[in-house]
Amino acid sequence: MQKNTELITNRDGSVFHLNLIPGDISDKIIIVGDPGRVEMISSFLHDIRVRKENREFRTVTGTFENNEITIISSGIGTDNIDILINELDALVNIDLQTGINKEDPVSLTFIRLGTSGGLRNDVPAGSVVLTETAIGFDGLLHFYEGYEWLLDTSLSDTLAEHLEWPDTLSYPYAVNASKELTELFRFENFIKGITISAPGFYAPQGRSLRLGTFDNEINGKLAEFSFRGRKICNYEMESSALYGLSGLLGHKALTLCTVIGNRVTGEFVHDYKPMIKDLALKILKII
Repeated sequence: MQKNTELITNRDGSVFHLNLIPGDISDKIIIVGDPGRVEMISSFLHDIRVRKENREFRTVTGTFENNEITIISSGIGTDNIDILINELDALVNIDLQTGINKEDPVSLTFIRLGTSGGLRNDVPAGSVVLTETAIGFDGLLHFYEGYEWLLDTSLSDTLAEHLEWPDTLSYPYAVNASKELTELFRFENFIKGITISAPGFYAPQGRSLRLGTFDNEINGKLAEFSFRGRKICNYEMESSALYGLSGLLGHKALTLCTVIGNRVTGEFVHDYKPMIKDLALKILKII
């Protein structure tokens, strides 16, 4: 049995941050960062039975072509993904009243629909990256036990050596997407490769405003990196935690990101919402 401060619930029995109760979610969940995208994508749904929100977490559950789908916003960063995935898992795999794990675990499907920055010339603004492997610069997974079996340590070790990774930063970890979900999108014209999940938007992604970065050449080093024919495509801020926690908890996860800016060319798409909507509709039809 969990302590009261381990799995916190609200007075109405809902899980603490998401403000959801068991039964509010489908087993197929589309995750977006921006709460505004929940409303945009839910316009494709009908028979909507759940609309709830708390802080940056907005949830809609409805039906698309006879399949029930949940759309939920995570906000920004791996810390928010830590909250999101643990609480979604608790809704289906823990008795919220007793804190006892259920005997038959439920596996959820997570598709993250996000935006990102391309790191090479051949990842232009307007393209879509399917993240086969996420490399976390964030360190979140290191706080959990028993994750070593999940990692591609050869990849992360080779990258750390290539970047001359300093001991003052959390060691990079590499986690693969669900092969089953990757296979679902095999016929789509997406760029497939490695994604860097950064723990911030500015210096952690090589940006320098009034403060410098620990390595002002890191983006170039990432762009030239290759591992067994695989290359790094883009930056974003959530997928390493999403893949890591999903793998540990027995769920399936995949990230698809629209590239709205290219860090090499400086190209940026300001009106990217139609691209997000088009990608969302494609995801809904496939899953």
